[in-house]
Amino acid sequence: MSALHERIARWIRPEIRSLSAYHVPEAGGYIKLDAMENPYPWPARMVDAWLEALRAVSLNRYPDPGARRLKGQLRQAMGVPEGVGLLLGNGSDELIQMLALAVAGPGRTVLAPEPTFVMYRLIAQVAGLEYVGVPLAGDFDLDVPAMEAAIARHEPALVFLAYPNNPTGNQFSLQAMERIIAAAPGLVVVDEAYAAFARDSFMAAIARHEHLLVLRTLSKMGLAGLRLGFLAGAEPWLTELDKTRLPYNVNVLTQVSAEFALAHREVLDEQTRRIRADRETLMEALAALEGVQVYPSDANFILFRLPAGRAHEVFEGLKARGVLVKDLSGAGGALADCLRVTVGTAEENNTFLRTLRGLL
Repeated sequence: MSALHERIARWIRPEIRSLSAYHVPEAGGYIKLDAMENPYPWPARMVDAWLEALRAVSLNRYPDPGARRLKGQLRQAMGVPEGVGLLLGNGSDELIQMLALAVAGPGRTVLAPEPTFVMYRLIAQVAGLEYVGVPLAGDFDLDVPAMEAAIARHEPALVFLAYPNNPTGNQFSLQAMERIIAAAPGLVVVDEAYAAFARDSFMAAIARHEHLLVLRTLSKMGLAGLRLGFLAGAEPWLTELDKTRLPYNVNVLTQVSAEFALAHREVLDEQTRRIRADRETLMEALAALEGVQVYPSDANFILFRLPAGRAHEVFEGLKARGVLVKDLSGAGGALADCLRVTVGTAEENNTFLRTLRGLL
């Protein structure tokens, strides 16, 4: 071992050295259907107006640390109930990190059903928390008895429930969600990253559950490049969580751009309506392919299973032909033989389907 590696081994925590960094594959030149992005750009007239709005930004000044004007627009656009507080983050990932840092302590646990969003586990481990994953039921719904047993045993400080779930795409049953929220002794965070494409929301339920927080992001609505998320919940919780927030975490360009986008909400809404319609068309086409099992989706992506042992081969075949999807088969277990495809434009979806048919 070199002197440098000896020094790293001495000073970097063992649990950090054992982790693998979150990997984002190079996507240049591909039809990009792997990252749950909105595939539609803004119309030219809207881009011109946005650039004009940016001209007025004073880059030599710090942004409003409380993003007060943006919070007001988010409340109205996202249906945040009166009296519910908001905390903004540099994407929802930063808010997950703030939650983990706020509750971290010896013997503290984060709990979530699995498979789910990988950042819950990664951020919990980075913060020094124990992470407990509870397998989903065979239909990818919550295994309520298993979740309740794990909650009773570990008394988690945080329970994450992605709704709809990533990577499965489904919304858990309302009854199951209510039982888990009632059973949890600590905070329950319902992650509604895909709320724009979903049927239900727990935003109104905050008033009924004092330990419930709702997490959202603007990324899936077509603003992934801005990195803006928000946490909604009772003000006393958010007051404590705000102490872990770095000053000026939401930069001035993000604030102004998000304010502009929300003022043109009708454009974003029309794009999400189109994606929801195209999702149904794509699901039907996938289900018609021999040997392909398609799972219900309330998000802007679709999980599907291929014949045993073929998923990675098909993934590489798609990639070689310029179509990038997400290969989940390496995770094994419930995701064995599974790929996940983001709903793209009609042209992108047709290219994906045509290429997939040629590989099956």
